[in-house]
Amino acid sequence: MKKCIIFSGIALLALTSCRKRLDSFLFNNAELTEYKLDNYSGEVALEVGDDYAVPVNAIHPFALEMDVEGVNEEIHMVYAGDLSTINQDTVILYCHGNRDHMDYYWPRQKLLANVGGLNRFGVLMMDYPGYGMSGGAPTEENMYQSVALAMQWLKDQGVTSQKLIMCGYSLGSAAACELTANKADYPLEPTKLILESPFASAEVMVQDAAALDMPGSYFVNLKIDNAEEIKKVDIPLLWIHGTDDDFLSIKTHGELVYANKSGDKTAIRVEGGDHNNPPAIMGYENYIKALEDFITN
Repeated sequence: MKKCIIFSGIALLALTSCRKRLDSFLFNNAELTEYKLDNYSGEVALEVGDDYAVPVNAIHPFALEMDVEGVNEEIHMVYAGDLSTINQDTVILYCHGNRDHMDYYWPRQKLLANVGGLNRFGVLMMDYPGYGMSGGAPTEENMYQSVALAMQWLKDQGVTSQKLIMCGYSLGSAAACELTANKADYPLEPTKLILESPFASAEVMVQDAAALDMPGSYFVNLKIDNAEEIKKVDIPLLWIHGTDDDFLSIKTHGELVYANKSGDKTAIRVEGGDHNNPPAIMGYENYIKALEDFITN
């Protein structure tokens, strides 16, 4: 018993001294001087191959200005699709995970661009402040505002609420839930929500990692609480989660989010899938078909 108390005390001291580092761990960003997308040679989220290539004329990188804590910063984005028909197309607004930058997640965007056939749906992805070439600091509020900026851009291009699908992976599930649960506060109101490997809350994540029955707020400043926000979501949900996810446990994170969602919802529990690879474990064609069925039905 004494050993347990000593161990818990050491863990508590370590975590207390690392509060800043825990916040930084959740925003595991990396800066870039340029985006390379298909020519990027670093580690990527998935290896998807040439079968899911997006034509060069359908790849549109751009940047928008955003006030980040009193400073005008550029927020970088990539739209995959036909800009000449964007005001008629259904568009997926994709919120990526906590790692690196858009080059790392570009293969995931390519998969989404192939849902229902190449470029049937437009796909917009952005780098949150501090990620890639986007300026500013990576914080929860800055992340939300950068996604809202992307949503406003879509609205300015003629995209309507009826044709907007919100999709969030890992950390991006927080932004997807925030903008969907509190849709009246944002430029558009999505009609469907896709969450892959989502958080339940920052508090649950910290408690999982620390194995201490203490408020997560003691160790981390983030207020992410998808398990509560999802209760306000009144549009259909598709939830995808690997059963062997050792970063955001399906039991303590995904299942709680799914259980708290009322109304129309669909679950895909990917047997043997970890945090990153459910699309590959499912098979890319099966993954794409599942998303197409959800979006179109």
